[in-house]
Amino acid sequence: MYFLKRMLTWWNSQTLGTQIFTSRKGVKVGKDDAGNVFYQTRDGKRRWVIFNGEMEASRVSPDWHGWLHHTWDEPPSKAPLKHKAWEKPHQENLTGTQLAYAPPGSIRRADPVERRDYEAWQPE
Repeated sequence: MYFLKRMLTWWNSQTLGTQIFTSRKGVKVGKDDAGNVFYQTRDGKRRWVIFNGEMEASRVSPDWHGWLHHTWDEPPSKAPLKHKAWEKPHQENLTGTQLAYAPPGSIRRADPVERRDYEAWQPE
């Protein structure tokens, strides 16, 4: 079952094809705080990430995202970016989960607030 999952799905981990390509042509560049491992080809033209766990693009930190998209040449493992004191740590995308933001009055909230600033239209 595990072999079929690896062979046919890409969202559970790297596929078998990606693993073969990475072992043949990939050069490990670094690893981030979430355990994701970053690779590039020997000539540096292609860059990719092997996720640690579920594949979710928001789990890539802004530092590594810039390197993946060729915004800068040096990876954060060699030349880390300086962060400002007011910047918050990276948080993954919570859309579609129970922890996603729900405004007051939303039916998704555990304790919905009764709205008093809205009056429903009634036809005459």
